[in-house]
Amino acid sequence: MNALAATNRNFRHAARLLNLDSKIETSLLIPYREIKVECTIPKDDGTLTSFVRFRVQHDNSRGPMKGGIRYHPEVEHGEVNALAQLMTWKTAVVNVPYGGAKGGIGCSPKELSLSELERLTRVFTQKIHDLIGVNTDIPAPDMGTNGQTMAWILDEYSKFHGYSPAIVTGKPLDLGGSLGREAATGRGVVYATEALLEEHGKSIKGFGNVGSWVARLIHERGGKIVAVSDVTGAIKNPNGIDIPALLGHKEATGSLSSFDGGDDMDADELLVHECDVVIPCALGGVLNRENAGDVKAKFIIEGANHPTDPEADEIISKKGVVILPDIYANAGGVTVSYFEWVLNMQAFMWNEEKVNDELKKYMTKAFHSIKNMCRTHECNLRMGAFTLGVNRVACSTLL
Repeated sequence: MNALAATNRNFRHAARLLNLDSKIETSLLIPYREIKVECTIPKDDGTLTSFVRFRVQHDNSRGPMKGGIRYHPEVEHGEVNALAQLMTWKTAVVNVPYGGAKGGIGCSPKELSLSELERLTRVFTQKIHDLIGVNTDIPAPDMGTNGQTMAWILDEYSKFHGYSPAIVTGKPLDLGGSLGREAATGRGVVYATEALLEEHGKSIKGFGNVGSWVARLIHERGGKIVAVSDVTGAIKNPNGIDIPALLGHKEATGSLSSFDGGDDMDADELLVHECDVVIPCALGGVLNRENAGDVKAKFIIEGANHPTDPEADEIISKKGVVILPDIYANAGGVTVSYFEWVLNMQAFMWNEEKVNDELKKYMTKAFHSIKNMCRTHECNLRMGAFTLGVNRVACSTLL
């Protein structure tokens, strides 16, 4: 099942639990605006190349729309639409005053030079500058983009509208970025994991940007990481992996493979490895009906967007595995982006300790709100999160 169909299915299930009026249900599903632009740029060799870029602005009933821009070869319209909708529910779950948006371009960033990426980003900004804004739609980094990408967008947007640091979040610190933002999604995943495990009488003691931060932070808390993977390979060690050493190895060699502190493994085996907690942190759809029956973990924390297909969801849940859903678990990034945006508007900055403390408050409060919805509607954590988010957006829309 593709990402859009799966997201719509979860939304409709939540709408039934909430007894939403059919007109409101239809209104909440249809995006506010969908943008498709063609971007032609000169390559370094003088030839011209064209890219199609999408931006879906889903809902603005609770505030300006917010969502990342990803550069990835598998970006397509349906996925961008689904991720924009997920951002609407996600921002409502953690109760930050945003709606959802998402953007992307189907390209391979590693095949483009830095100057080609800059030209591509600036041309896209020129095409949509009048459709985004500090009170309209605020982009952020996603897969294949980073703080430098946001710096180019800020600079290009400011040519039309004056200096506007709040137009993007996830910026470099020197341009008004927030301390703690790079680690925020991973740190939020860890706070969410701690809240879930505490509910079950457990504790942590006992890769991509998000995955590496999750591994680092869990390792710092005394957790034992027994397997990790990214696009370069996969490593396992039943006695625990030395995460700082592994990150040093990756930085030095560009790959996880051949690390002295563990054995290479098939990356497909990682999700069904023997462990307590599995945290998929990059691509969607990695847990599906083919591998769901082999999952051995007791808890799945969705650090990625839509990592679990609905068919897999049912299979895994029947096994008694607890799934902490993406629209809550990976909301740390957008929460700290909210802090960055607010502080930019005030020309102010928090220290990193303050950022992390506030993030923990938001993540912990959201978990308890989800649990309350679970009790009210007698549902699992995914539907608890969806009913929480959808209900808040529906109330704002009606008001």
